[in-house]
Amino acid sequence: MIYLEKNNLDELLDDNITLVDFYATWCGPCKMMDTTMEELKDKYKIIKVDTDKFKDIAFKYRIMSIPTILVFKNKELIKEIVGFHASEELENKIKED
Repeated sequence: MIYLEKNNLDELLDDNITLVDFYATWCGPCKMMDTTMEELKDKYKIIKVDTDKFKDIAFKYRIMSIPTILVFKNKELIKEIVGFHASEELENKIKED
């Protein structure tokens, strides 16, 4: 799991499925998502983006609610998943077309 430290999200995306987890330290559901992300970290590349630190990135992707997971493949945004989801449910949503 990668915690974004500088404004380089685009550089961290690759051709594999990458989950970008938009969160805030004060957000209860975001803290609950930490368990989900921990369970999926061996299956997917996960990048955590603190919306308080990186407001410009949150604005760019029009993040209106947190937690929000953006799913990228081949560096292209393919899906947005909003709200808390357990790992199995989130994985099913990732695989949906």
